[in-house]
Amino acid sequence: MSAGQIFVWELLGTAMLTLLGCGVVANVTLRNSLGYNGGWLLINFGWGAAVFIAASIAAPSSAHINPAVTIGLAVNGQVPWSQVPVYIAGQMVGATLGAVACWAAYKLQFDTHDDPENTRGIFCTGPTVRNAPWNLLTEIIGTFVLVLWIILTPSAHPGPQGVPHFGNAALGYAAVMFVVIGIGNSLGGPTGYAINPARDLGPRIAYALLPIKGSADWSYSWIPVAGPIFGAVLAGAFAWGLPLT
Repeated sequence: MSAGQIFVWELLGTAMLTLLGCGVVANVTLRNSLGYNGGWLLINFGWGAAVFIAASIAAPSSAHINPAVTIGLAVNGQVPWSQVPVYIAGQMVGATLGAVACWAAYKLQFDTHDDPENTRGIFCTGPTVRNAPWNLLTEIIGTFVLVLWIILTPSAHPGPQGVPHFGNAALGYAAVMFVVIGIGNSLGGPTGYAINPARDLGPRIAYALLPIKGSADWSYSWIPVAGPIFGAVLAGAFAWGLPLT
């Protein structure tokens, strides 16, 4: 696949990811929305569904939709390093555009929301208890789980007498949906589980540029970028040489 094709498919997939992922948080947060006060579980399931839909769309480019996944696979030797910048560029552009589309879908709800200063969480993550080293560790651990699962999950391959052996990949992209929901339910409480630098940084940039009254909290923004990258590197290195089938 050419670099241009990778860029386009990753852009489309990641745009869908943040459109739907930020969308479920908007639905729960904005008072004039039918999902208002829907709660943490609705957000987790919404983000899980967003990952499933986005990955299905971006299947032609292997559906990374996450710089951490791309970097983890590159560390593990499954993706050429020469392709990494193209993947990440598509992911960043897509994540930003998807967040803008989310704002457009909910513009009237944003306009009538009586607490615009506290809408940043619709777009990007933040800690419940601010402590940079521990917040960073939380993001490292969550991303390690995601990327290790992706690396070690076997693809379908022919078994005895031609009967396919699917392993954990039998559910296809629906499987990673449940992994993301599980990470959110178990590890998402401290920081909101970015586990994806593009998913956090792209919408944060959009939030800073859109006509919304609130701070993008740039002092925290490096943590949901550095943590997932470090977690992905650890997962890729840890899985090096392990049997994948």
